[in-house]
Amino acid sequence: MTDRAAHDLTPPIRIPAGLVVLVGPPASGRTSFVRALVEGRQVDVEAVVSSDGIRAELFGAVAEPAGSDAADAVDARIFEERDRRIVARLAAGLSVIAESTNVIPQARERLIGLARRFDVPVTVLRFAPDVADLLQQYAERGRADLTAADVRAYATVMSRDAGADRLRSEGAAAVHDVPGRRQSVTPAEAAARFVLRFRDGRSGYHLT
Repeated sequence: MTDRAAHDLTPPIRIPAGLVVLVGPPASGRTSFVRALVEGRQVDVEAVVSSDGIRAELFGAVAEPAGSDAADAVDARIFEERDRRIVARLAAGLSVIAESTNVIPQARERLIGLARRFDVPVTVLRFAPDVADLLQQYAERGRADLTAADVRAYATVMSRDAGADRLRSEGAAAVHDVPGRRQSVTPAEAAARFVLRFRDGRSGYHLT
């Protein structure tokens, strides 16, 4: 049986209300997956808090040299705003998806801490394609802000520090791998395999 056939026979995965943390290197398919969730009316666009989206809102296409004081200040401002938006939704009793790489433990610790403040579960969705697939997706996207070496480095950190057991030990209530190119699954098909739920347990128009 192929990977795709096995996934086709798998019942949809139900994600409880709370904080959903996406974990994966750049070009791993996180943004395409979230876009498919929104286009499929599984979540409101407001339920997605994206660090790249916040960067574009606040700073446009301007990119400071990596490792510079200016770049560090920009990153601090972006993640401050990300945390503010996540807290606002959780405080209102609404679920939220944190869309950024989150491959290093420190990044996840910060998010899990926010969830604990509001006593909501954390569900992690992992995007871990083969390195060859990851580099192909990177090349297809034509990103100028990253090099292939950067993408490889993210993948190495993901492999070392973001395994399912590690994520559970950090506080994730559940960890699920999101299928992709390796399984011949499109973002829309991957998104359809997850059902995100209201806090009261109803399904339908989710994470609003």
